[in-house]
Amino acid sequence: MKQHPLVRYLYLFYASVFLLHTINVFIDSETINYILGVLAIFMLIVSFPLASGLFKILGGTFLAIGGYLFISTGHLLHVIPSLLTSNLSLLTLLAMLPWMNSIVRSGRFDRNLNLLMKVNVSDLGKLYPRSSLTTHILAAFLNLSAATISQDVLKSTLASFSKEIRNSFITTASLRGYSLALLWSPLEIMVAVSIFATGVDYVTILPWLILMAVAAYLLDSIFGRIYYKKYKFEESNLNRQSMIDKKVIGKKMMQFIIALILFLTLVIMIGNLFDLSFILTVTILIFPFAFIWSLLMKRRRSFWTIGWNNWKEKTNTMQNFIVLFISLSLFSTSLGDTAFLEAIQKPLSYVSEYPMVILFLIQVIFVLLSMFGIHPIATVGILTGIITPLLDVMNPVSIALVLITGSVATFTVGTYGLLVTLTAMGTGQSPYRITVQNMPFAIGMWVIGTLVAYLLL
Repeated sequence: MKQHPLVRYLYLFYASVFLLHTINVFIDSETINYILGVLAIFMLIVSFPLASGLFKILGGTFLAIGGYLFISTGHLLHVIPSLLTSNLSLLTLLAMLPWMNSIVRSGRFDRNLNLLMKVNVSDLGKLYPRSSLTTHILAAFLNLSAATISQDVLKSTLASFSKEIRNSFITTASLRGYSLALLWSPLEIMVAVSIFATGVDYVTILPWLILMAVAAYLLDSIFGRIYYKKYKFEESNLNRQSMIDKKVIGKKMMQFIIALILFLTLVIMIGNLFDLSFILTVTILIFPFAFIWSLLMKRRRSFWTIGWNNWKEKTNTMQNFIVLFISLSLFSTSLGDTAFLEAIQKPLSYVSEYPMVILFLIQVIFVLLSMFGIHPIATVGILTGIITPLLDVMNPVSIALVLITGSVATFTVGTYGLLVTLTAMGTGQSPYRITVQNMPFAIGMWVIGTLVAYLLL
């Protein structure tokens, strides 16, 4: 079907909505928020025909269920626009990510990262732990940008392999490495929410979080080493590896790490100074930071050329994300006003006398709800009723640990989560396939979290 010429300029419409949303975060105007809700409806109408079949089904399902739940609450129809803006921050961040990826490409850091991954690597089994660790390190600095950068590098590195092998490797190595960084990062929102809900001190749980992250990384690396070792690199790739100038790569990567540390420092300082959320701070910092970085590297022209074209292309093709997240806004918001949440809390109350069972169930609930589009933060709110009385009879550190491990596990298997959706889009595969492939890892995280938490009771 031939597309209308105006479709090429959708990025202007999308960008205008995202800019207005960012401005309203500071103004906090209910009127502007309502206007944004109306614009979100127009975005949904425009984007729906352009979305892929899978996301049309998902978005249509969430709209149908969300609409039914909304009607059951008895609210008037005119309040619907105000319910559709909860995920605009995520969409705005998505629209800005191409600029960070572009500075990495213009500075050729992705090439150096590619080469660094492949030094003295003859098969995918040896590449797996290195890829996972690289993503882990990047995630500690760049959060969501790390996953997209790492996946772009891996797609290039694994270009000689079949799509099935390439997707399997990217799905496991990048998502698992990314999630393990969030397990201990003080910048991860779920760590902060879990600490707030339980009242524990970050310094108290940090050693246990690092222990669990190391244990999970080692076990997953063993899996990757064994599972992927049968896939060999071509001989030509091996020959190129021997010609790599390690000093040049080392210098480049040191510049990269320094820039990331500086970016993280600015995020923390500006976020604390102006009391901004992490997502908002990263969103507004990405472009100016990337632009100044390009000036220092004398790569302004290549950065602007790569960045502008990359940003237009990515923003102009956000239809799948827009359909998914706007429909999810209606579903999640309407769900919060129904009696369904009470049904979720009941199973935990029945097993409150069996601590190991309840520790395990808390984590299972996180993942199960994430598969229906419910964010881990909302899950903490759902569980608050059962968690609060448990704090009087169980070690709060144990509760905090399972809250964190349960929420972090959702990043690898949350079918409608941002990371899984990004990966599905980038690799051209179904998010359900990603969920199934990473479910053993999530279960492993449950087991590790449950055992450590139980030992601390």
